[in-house]
Amino acid sequence: MTLRSLIDETEPAAVTIAVLGSDGSVPLEAMLTEMFATQSIDVETGVQAEAADLAGWNGLEAYDASEEAIAILLDEGVPVAASSMMELYDAILAINSDLFTTGARGLGEVELPDVLASLEDTRLRLRGYPLAHKEKLLLILVSRFIEQVAWKTGQGTVRSSFQTLSRIDDEVGTRAVYDELSATAVDVHVYGVDDGEVPPSLDATVHAGSNADYRDGWFVVFRPDDPDSAEASALVCLETDPRIWDGFWTTDPDRVAAIEDAIARRL
Repeated sequence: MTLRSLIDETEPAAVTIAVLGSDGSVPLEAMLTEMFATQSIDVETGVQAEAADLAGWNGLEAYDASEEAIAILLDEGVPVAASSMMELYDAILAINSDLFTTGARGLGEVELPDVLASLEDTRLRLRGYPLAHKEKLLLILVSRFIEQVAWKTGQGTVRSSFQTLSRIDDEVGTRAVYDELSATAVDVHVYGVDDGEVPPSLDATVHAGSNADYRDGWFVVFRPDDPDSAEASALVCLETDPRIWDGFWTTDPDRVAAIEDAIARRL
């Protein structure tokens, strides 16, 4: 099973992010709208809880829409998750990839707001800079979050692809993350094209290859030793065109196991 076939099993979700407690003119909302501009995800601003039939939903108990703007994820009109706009801002809208690649935001500091986490098992097509400023950051955020889960769990198997192996050392934050992971009981495997600069001192199993999955793949898969663990998680993407990524993430234990098995067999 190839990365392509794993991705093709996932369908885009027709969901809506409704922003409550604002008039739609806040710059944060424009940033959120831009982030999902090319997805099957609509962003509606200036929504009232009563009009959206959300006033009685207990997912809003932690928030006060009269005090702060709230983002609600709706699946076929049914609310499934909520995050404040400031949570989204702190997690992704206010940052750039340098916070991750330089190590300024490391393991233990990554937050994945509920609205974003609930996009799992949704197929996304996201653009990197300079095609878009924020879209690819979602994939970086999810990658770091999965690595953080593995680090906190402290056991299991991580399989991660970097396209070229030198990228592990080129990005200081990435090398720091994988040094920290390797210091635990997690079995770490890294994948990529051998471009002559395989990190010599990295305590991980290195898999080098040159087929499309190595050249174009971006995956971070964490499979705990406990097959029923709720910590299982996987991100799987392919670069289909320069700086354009097609993929998904999941926390379904059975699906994570199937993805990890497929990568272990094929690569």
